[in-house]
Amino acid sequence: SMSFSMFGKISYISETKVSDFIKHLENNKIMATRCKRCGKLYFPPRADCPHDLSSDMVWEELSGKCKLITYTTLYFAPSGFEDDIPYTIAVAQLEEGVTVYARLSKEIKDDEIQVGMDLKLVPVHLPNGRISYELKKP
Repeated sequence: SMSFSMFGKISYISETKVSDFIKHLENNKIMATRCKRCGKLYFPPRADCPHDLSSDMVWEELSGKCKLITYTTLYFAPSGFEDDIPYTIAVAQLEEGVTVYARLSKEIKDDEIQVGMDLKLVPVHLPNGRISYELKKP
């Protein structure tokens, strides 16, 4: 059985990975992790590979180039977020093969949105000092 000391170590590694991911975003880089053992690429990054349970993961920068697979526009929001609607959530396929689930930039007008269109995944600074990523026109 898995000991708690192991568990602590694993969650510590996850935490470090997540904060590194944020640091990379702040440096304008979108990073994924790749399992050195089986070669699978993960975005958002993961500390461990669920495929073969290896924690031998390496950082890899993504180009951000992707194509829109599907999208949905939301006209309702949890309380406190109403000023943000409507907004569009999209699924896009990155050229490296991973799919990403992210918001579509407000600069893309509704009548411009087309399945298959080229997009770019980019870091975005939020007003509250947080950082995230969104899909923009290339």
